[in-house]
Amino acid sequence: MKTIWHSTKISLDQLNEMGDDTMAAILGMEFTEIGPDYLKMMMPVDKRTVQPYGLLHGGASAALSETVGSVASGLIIDPEKQICVGMEINANHVRGVKEGYVHAIARPLHIGANSHVWDVRITDDQHRLVCVSRLTVAILNKK
Repeated sequence: MKTIWHSTKISLDQLNEMGDDTMAAILGMEFTEIGPDYLKMMMPVDKRTVQPYGLLHGGASAALSETVGSVASGLIIDPEKQICVGMEINANHVRGVKEGYVHAIARPLHIGANSHVWDVRITDDQHRLVCVSRLTVAILNKK
């Protein structure tokens, strides 16, 4: 399968280093796999990512979805000429999680010149669906 990425020379270590000093690092997010047309990331369910009932916070799921999808868009564009920014996100939380990790996979629904739309599925350690999210990313030309 042909890759959708602008460059195939990016490594997981490089992606994870880009997240230093960002919300992704604070929440413990980590990239785990780059496929030809998908990007995977995981996040712990711990005191940083739960709400008062001890369940994974919906905002943490949204942050995970936006991070994996936005970075995926960044891997598609030409970084010398373009930038990408989140434009819209929605998330349906379908299962609570109290411990372990959640795993997100971002796959493109649309890759256009001015926008990308991502389907992000978040599952728990037992591969059960936790959240379904759709992220729209605007592609802007650098000035």
